[in-house]
Amino acid sequence: MLVVSRYFALGSSHLSVPSLDAFGDILRMPPVTRPTAMPEKPQIADFMALKGQRKIVCLTAYSAPMAHALDPHCDMLLVGDSVAMVIYGMDTTQNADLDMMIRHGEAVMRRRKSSLVVIDLPAGSYENSPAQALASASEIMAKTGADAVKLEGGTDLAPHVKCLVDSGIPVLGHIGLLPQHAVAGAAFRITGRSEEEASQLHKDADALVEAGVFGIVMEGIIEPVAASIAMGCKVPTIGIGASAACDGQILVTEDVLGLYDAFTPKFVRKFANLQDDISAAAIGYRAAVIDGSFPTKDHLFWPKKP
Repeated sequence: MLVVSRYFALGSSHLSVPSLDAFGDILRMPPVTRPTAMPEKPQIADFMALKGQRKIVCLTAYSAPMAHALDPHCDMLLVGDSVAMVIYGMDTTQNADLDMMIRHGEAVMRRRKSSLVVIDLPAGSYENSPAQALASASEIMAKTGADAVKLEGGTDLAPHVKCLVDSGIPVLGHIGLLPQHAVAGAAFRITGRSEEEASQLHKDADALVEAGVFGIVMEGIIEPVAASIAMGCKVPTIGIGASAACDGQILVTEDVLGLYDAFTPKFVRKFANLQDDISAAAIGYRAAVIDGSFPTKDHLFWPKKP
């Protein structure tokens, strides 16, 4: 685990993180000899070593209880800017800010044991320049102790990624549908349909790998294009509304659990419907309070016997 906050506390702005070339031996290992589980204290290399061995399991987490529940079953927990929509009821992810991401990142880190924890750089905190990206990422890493940050963009963000990686901050890339860039919902569309889009997506992936990302999230990309990128990519690819050929998958946990009530994207599969369970529990609680069956004497505090 990269406890970056210790280094920044000591006044160092540069951390020593292995380059992509240093992971070459791991990536060239026969799949049968690679580890199949993340160790208790994960490192970026452990995550990368899962490529070609088995599918990588990723979900979002915004709170300590959720991190505690998910950690044993996931290779990566993403503190995503989707928290703005899922937890705060905002219409887009664009209103998330650094304070919000740090607050939820701290909560997740308090219960993380074996999953890699990655925190989104929120919209407006990194796009202007590599220097801005470094300042924002450094603050997140120092205050949370997370393992990495994620940012959205391709060739245009490659200099930003290189700046972070050169400064010792691991970066997870994100290409395809970019929620932070969406305007009035119209930009929430699947990409890669035209030859121009497909070509640009390949260039984006190549540029991010060259800049030093340890993995790439691919969102909302048509299957043939996403599969082509995934199969040719040197680092793990994580799909969300992309190809099953990706090295792993990620979804918003509240979508998986049936907790988010606004809408359900096509790429989501619900593995539970906790909205119904919560409603049933609330109905039962209401009835017990009204009819006086709760609380009982077992729920109350009594004077100690002399």
